[in-house]
Amino acid sequence: MDPILTVTLLLGLMFLLLAAGVWIAPVLMAVAAVAIDVIAGRPAGSSIATTAWSASSSWMLTALPMFIWMGDILFHSRLSEDMFKGLSPLMRRWPGGLLHTNVMGCTLFGSVSGSSVATLTTVGKMTIPELRKRGYPEHLIVSTLAGPATLGLMIPPSIIMIVYGALTNESIAKINIAGILPGLVLAAMFSLYVAFKALTMPGYNPVTEAEVSWKEKLHASRKLIPVVMLLSLVIGSMMFGFATATEAAAVGVLGALLLAFAQGTLNKDMFIASLMSATRSSVMISLILVAAGSLSLAMGYLRLPEMLASWVDGLQLTPFWLLMGLLALYTILGHFLDGISCVALTISIVEPMVRHAGIDMIWFGIFMVLVVEMAQITPPVGFNLTVLQSMTGHDMFKVGWWSVPMHVIMLAMVFILIAVPGLATWLPSLMMPVRGA
Repeated sequence: MDPILTVTLLLGLMFLLLAAGVWIAPVLMAVAAVAIDVIAGRPAGSSIATTAWSASSSWMLTALPMFIWMGDILFHSRLSEDMFKGLSPLMRRWPGGLLHTNVMGCTLFGSVSGSSVATLTTVGKMTIPELRKRGYPEHLIVSTLAGPATLGLMIPPSIIMIVYGALTNESIAKINIAGILPGLVLAAMFSLYVAFKALTMPGYNPVTEAEVSWKEKLHASRKLIPVVMLLSLVIGSMMFGFATATEAAAVGVLGALLLAFAQGTLNKDMFIASLMSATRSSVMISLILVAAGSLSLAMGYLRLPEMLASWVDGLQLTPFWLLMGLLALYTILGHFLDGISCVALTISIVEPMVRHAGIDMIWFGIFMVLVVEMAQITPPVGFNLTVLQSMTGHDMFKVGWWSVPMHVIMLAMVFILIAVPGLATWLPSLMMPVRGA
């Protein structure tokens, strides 16, 4: 069968099932079964069963449930309250004042949760009432949560980076470390936007916070120490070769439990709630990965990745224009699918083209995560917009419109990453091999 016709039929089946409300994992599995059995003429059942076992028993995936559990433990603790109390004295005299607590709070919590929705929910519950009480503009409250909350996908440990590493057989530790500098640069860009709006926006006049002494600032900042220590422990153990990603995840869980115990929030109900939440999330993501593995197998039987790579090679696209095409693709998919589904759906076709173009796969992982971050604040399915709508009571149109500046900043960051690839590749190049491995 003609490859273009094959792709068209499979995409048509996929979008038909998605439009009918079928979950992404069964959709991918159904498309894989049709491609293997009907088009390739091979037995789909045994092929998918073998792939499902291989995908679900991968050692690389053992870090996934541990990092998810670490984030859930912290989600059920008093971490957001402590972060706000620690950050607010430090931020109150900056241009933009306490709006910076949204940016910095999301950066810190995102780095230990790995989830943009958990970051948004946790930080937003604490900061929205406080910022409203002080008269900050509503559109800035919304936008400074919508964009920075996506940093949970970029700054390690990141769930989507684990998924990407597992699907591409790249080092999960390296892909996580690669997100540090781009994530910090993006956070700085968000803060610069806040300061610019505070200095230039007519009518910007929130309640001015009283100045506090350096002694009081230092005393308040002690509440940030546990988060910084946990983050340093998890990332540092991977960076300096003391632990693999899986071992670092286990260290993170232990650290999160100790932190919750020290806060007095660790009890039987909290422990069970966090464990069950992590189990549900892990099973959902694992099912998507199994389905994605089946789709990759089907694409291999049909030789579609090779044919598409040859087709793209025939177009003689430069790596830049290939990236622009992929940017457009993921922007469109982001209107309809969440980030992990976007990666799982496309990686079997995109990976050969990217490798053939000579693009570093660790760098491309950060590029993909950054574009997927943009999808989190892209209507109509942007998860962050949906969460913000429920938290603030504003309609989706307003929330989406107020988030446009953050979308523009992230788009600018895409081009910065292309212009300065070392932002993503420098730190992984410094990583030490795991001791004893």
